[in-house]
Amino acid sequence: MFTRLLQHITRPLRAGAAGWPGQCLICHAWPASTLCEDCVARFAPAQPRCTRCALPVPAGVPVCGACLRQPPPMALCVAALPYRWPWSTCVARWKFAGDAGLTRPLAALLRATPAARAALEGADAVLPMPMADQRLAERGYNPALLLARHMAPAATRTGLLLRTRDTPPQRGLARAERLRNVRGAFQVDPLASHALAGRRVVLVDDVMTTGASVREAAAALRAAGAAHVAVVVLARTDEPAPA
Repeated sequence: MFTRLLQHITRPLRAGAAGWPGQCLICHAWPASTLCEDCVARFAPAQPRCTRCALPVPAGVPVCGACLRQPPPMALCVAALPYRWPWSTCVARWKFAGDAGLTRPLAALLRATPAARAALEGADAVLPMPMADQRLAERGYNPALLLARHMAPAATRTGLLLRTRDTPPQRGLARAERLRNVRGAFQVDPLASHALAGRRVVLVDDVMTTGASVREAAAALRAAGAAHVAVVVLARTDEPAPA
């Protein structure tokens, strides 16, 4: 099954009806798909991760010690990729250089992760992490929304989870600063909270570092009555941020 999924992910992308060949973004092989089969196999191997925060854990350990001591508000957290080279470069090009065409292969990588696919298929609603208005205006699109619409177009809902205030970028902040930075930054639309009551919700994001933002958003969803919140992220840092 994994081989079939890998072949689906790395199938060469066609540019229009002519079907022009492409080049791998990582190894520059040509002709190849945007993310070729060899690079996906080499740089995205299966890795045991905590089912609650998606940090790496030893084989056979489902939940890390930190999540056992202080369970997060999400019942499940899944990451497809480690946030390091070459994926950090791919994500930067996708998020900050305007290459929205990378959404399709990156979304396919995430959806091919078995736990992510199962969560998406069982979801009543799939919600992208909302962006601050100013940041959205600067970038022109919300990467989390692009991922959600590619993976689960029928279940994706916008406008239910709101960002109530802008926050400084999380990059470069210690864990405690990140937690303070996003405290109270997310809220479910009170006029639409009934749509989440008793439902299974999947929260989609692009990159997860300390997890401060997704934890705060998941807590808001649980407070609004969601019965089960899963977080599905494209890439996850392998080390917790310093305290």
